[in-house]
Amino acid sequence: MSSPASQFPVNSASSAATATRLGKRVIAIAAAAALTAVAARIAVPLPGIPVPFTLQPVAVLLAGVLLGATGGMSSQLLYLAAGMIGLPVFAAGGGLPYLFGPTGGYLLAFPIAAWIAGTVAFRWRTFPGIALGALLGLAVIHVGGLAWLAALSGRETAAAVGLAPFFVGDLLKIALVALVGVGAGDRIARRLN
Repeated sequence: MSSPASQFPVNSASSAATATRLGKRVIAIAAAAALTAVAARIAVPLPGIPVPFTLQPVAVLLAGVLLGATGGMSSQLLYLAAGMIGLPVFAAGGGLPYLFGPTGGYLLAFPIAAWIAGTVAFRWRTFPGIALGALLGLAVIHVGGLAWLAALSGRETAAAVGLAPFFVGDLLKIALVALVGVGAGDRIARRLN
């Protein structure tokens, strides 16, 4: 009688390649989470507005565009987990209570936004396709943020402080994500696979 191991031969080259790909993906996901944390620290407080202007959405959308839907979403779940356990990765610190403040809705929308941006961008690897993915991802971030701000302060206030001040900057963020996605997206995807 043959042993169970001999019934299922293992191709060591294939196993090594799979482990290498997995290792690259894990590193890329952790790097995207770290990039989101760094981007959170690039914050410009706006007078009278409880939500600062940050580069976090760029990092979130790039995670999806460059790593794909699952990788982008995973990176943002890792980012949120790091913040929830108290690591100072959010714009003004960390800890679970931070998610109940004015920026909590934006933060909780990050994984879904990265997933949507990645899904659309990987379907259409062109500037318009990636820009559409970034636009839809950014819309998800704003819906999450505005819903939470409306619960805290009312709808009118939420729109005035959570959307209007960011419009022009958001258009620039979408263009930046699309440019980087077109320029680096395929190269990064090849290196991770």
